[in-house]
Amino acid sequence: MEEERKLARELEQTLRQAGAALVGFGDLSGICPPPLTTGVSVAVPLPPEVLEGIAEGPTQAYLEAYHALNAQLNAIVTAGAAFLEARGWQARAQTTDAVTQDKTWRTPLPHKTVATRAGLGWIGRNCLLVTPEYGGAVRLSSLVTDAPLPTAEPITTSRCGGCRRCVEACPAGALTGALWQAGMDREELFCRETCWEKQRELMRERTGIDTDLCGQCFVVCPYTARYLQRTKE
Repeated sequence: MEEERKLARELEQTLRQAGAALVGFGDLSGICPPPLTTGVSVAVPLPPEVLEGIAEGPTQAYLEAYHALNAQLNAIVTAGAAFLEARGWQARAQTTDAVTQDKTWRTPLPHKTVATRAGLGWIGRNCLLVTPEYGGAVRLSSLVTDAPLPTAEPITTSRCGGCRRCVEACPAGALTGALWQAGMDREELFCRETCWEKQRELMRERTGIDTDLCGQCFVVCPYTARYLQRTKE
């Protein structure tokens, strides 16, 4: 057990040195086929100035940050996989060029699933991961491994309580308002097509760029607001 804890500490240090703000380890047994049944979840927050800029709608700065953070996350999980492989374990980094996404935005192993299994947060009414530290203002990535890492208690139910700020703020009216629990189908939380079309409309109107990006459902999250407040104190 001490060797497992030592490996976990060294891996976490590697991931944080590469830029991870949040790191967690989760048991993916029953979700992933053996032997790669341990998930490593990492998250980086959106910069406060980007969040303040999208209070009224998406911006080009948000789009640039989105791509920059994805590139940073690719480097973080690649460094984590290399660390584990150098110690004799198998590891597969879920980088943006390695993960396939179908036309309904589904991937074989969502980063959000790994994050909830690793105890980093829960799925909000906006169908995004909500973390206590940064709210929904995070970008995520993950890797899977057969390394014997101590895993966290998974989060399986929403901690949003009675808050409906994201539902009320959604410019597309795409959120159902349902509270998440593990195993729930995504469509019980939101309408993908309605969300996608509105994101494209807003980006075209505000930036002239035809892509799907919005941010209104997480910028209003109370946990996101607390993150912003901390950066000002």
